[in-house]
Amino acid sequence: MTRLDSAIRRLTAQRDVLDWAARVIAPSGLVLEIGLGNGRTYDHMRARLPGREIYVFERKVAAHPACIPPEKYLFIGDVFETLPAFLERFGEGSAALVHIDIGTGNEDANRELALHLSPLLAKLLMPGGFTLGDRAFALPDCTDISSTTGVRKGRYFVYKR
Repeated sequence: MTRLDSAIRRLTAQRDVLDWAARVIAPSGLVLEIGLGNGRTYDHMRARLPGREIYVFERKVAAHPACIPPEKYLFIGDVFETLPAFLERFGEGSAALVHIDIGTGNEDANRELALHLSPLLAKLLMPGGFTLGDRAFALPDCTDISSTTGVRKGRYFVYKR
């Protein structure tokens, strides 16, 4: 498989899982995008979840100008600093949906990052809430329901609390 084919499969899976989540998440609860990147998934979530406030976390904003959230919804800085502050402000169990895509090309670093982020992600989710991500997370209070989304195993990960 070429890198282009792999990227297309990843982006297709990402879109399909986001579309699936938009149909099944609770009508209340916060929506979070962790990792803005160029803003593609944030833009997609805005379109699929009209009227929902989407809180976005990014180390340094470099997104397309049309895909940058309003300042009051944008948390800039290290996620290990911004997420705990967000939790303090909004409380544990406040998120209906957390989408996280912050990986790099280094799989060892990605596993380490996912392992360290997992406790924060677990605290964010409300009962019935979902975490969607580009990698596996250690969320013992959640069920891995990736196989129910129709996306190929290992391509994208979905957890339900």
